Amino acid sequence: MVFSSLFFLYLFLPLCLIGYYAAKTIKQKNIVLIISSLVFYAWGEPVWVILLLFSAFMNWGAAIIMDKLKEKWKKIVAGIAIIWDLAFLIVFKYTGFILENVNAVTGLDLAIPTIVMPIGISFFTFQAISYIMDCLWGTVPPQKSCLNFLLYLSLFPQLVAGPIVRYSVIANEIEDRKIRANDVSDGAMRVIIGLSKKVIIANSLYSIVEQFFGSDITNLSFLGTWYTVIAYSLYVYFDFSGYSDMAIGLGQMFGFHFNENFNYPFICKTISEFWQRWHISLSSFFRDYLFYMPIFGQPRKYLNLFLVWFCTGMWHGASWNFILWGLYFGIFIFIETLIGKKKMKKWNKVLTHLYSKFIIIIGFGIFYFTDFGQLGRFFLNITGISMISNQNSFSDVVTRDSFIGNIFLILFAIIVSMPIIPKIKYFFFKWGNNTVYAVGKIGGAVICCILLVISSILLVDNTNNPFLYFRF
Repeated sequence: MVFSSLFFLYLFLPLCLIGYYAAKTIKQKNIVLIISSLVFYAWGEPVWVILLLFSAFMNWGAAIIMDKLKEKWKKIVAGIAIIWDLAFLIVFKYTGFILENVNAVTGLDLAIPTIVMPIGISFFTFQAISYIMDCLWGTVPPQKSCLNFLLYLSLFPQLVAGPIVRYSVIANEIEDRKIRANDVSDGAMRVIIGLSKKVIIANSLYSIVEQFFGSDITNLSFLGTWYTVIAYSLYVYFDFSGYSDMAIGLGQMFGFHFNENFNYPFICKTISEFWQRWHISLSSFFRDYLFYMPIFGQPRKYLNLFLVWFCTGMWHGASWNFILWGLYFGIFIFIETLIGKKKMKKWNKVLTHLYSKFIIIIGFGIFYFTDFGQLGRFFLNITGISMISNQNSFSDVVTRDSFIGNIFLILFAIIVSMPIIPKIKYFFFKWGNNTVYAVGKIGGAVICCILLVISSILLVDNTNNPFLYFRF
């Protein structure tokens, strides 16, 4: 089941909300959410609910046992739990990739099993690992109730595509939360905004990507390549940030307050700043649980940096292009670390913006092409080398027609990717008087209703509308 479907929006979610608000106690509300979350997860793949339940029970039990042991044995139990979690992730996500590479290196002909990857396994596995680590470090006390821990791990707003919610963020709200009218209205508006990002903007942008990158790009022009990879960069942002908005908004409607996962990443001036604003829950996970991890007795800055970006790439998929993508960004962060923040702040702002956007856009090209042949052609096209080696054109009629036909979509996407909405909200809800506040509330509600109607109309004939990060 996906958020961007009429079934979810007009049947599943209303029934869930009715049951949730009808429940009188927090315990009853939690049970409604657990049942709803398991139904949500089981809708497409019922068998994997068993894996989710097992993961929840195993990690809950490990934390309970750790709480009763001395430090040495506590570390051993934590290590066993984390290895077990990673083993499940590796088996389901990377078995085929590993065997393919073993065959390629050794010349063996090992059979490649067909293993269906459970949806959301990367997200709920990392949530479980963060919980075990926090319990080991004493950051949070272990959750005594297995049902409450199951709620944390399976909560459907963030179950299948994040954000990666730390237990410490919602620990208190699991057992004691108050649902205010503002939370419900603000959450609903956030859901509609996220839905609009996905259905109105992201899906439209992806039609451009499919047109030009969906087949062999050998003869794609220089400008056509740049045009498409920019559209793809915007698509990934609106698709994933749209899901995150919906997850955060849904959580808010049920009384949970998740941390932000995106903070207008395209306004960054450096690659380091980009990753402080992009997929914040993942980058902070690796920063807190891997970057400072001691290797041979102490943290090793540059080795840990390599591990962080290798794992960042590997987390995104069982393909070498994702690993290359992670290391690609790691190289630039390494270079920026050597230069230093103080020196980079003195650089011309226009140049730093151009530098960061150039690196980011090229990175999204690496992210897109899992086939290295196509990736190589992408680099030849985007650098202009193919104009010499393959006599490709600088521009072409199809690219010009597509750009002219989608110019308002591209401009609108660029504008919305900037922090304009927060400034508008500040004007109406913080800076203005009561009249301005009322106008903002009414105007916001009207705009959201219009966006919901438009998104619903666009979803009528859209039977296959998955979010990009469902596959991770």
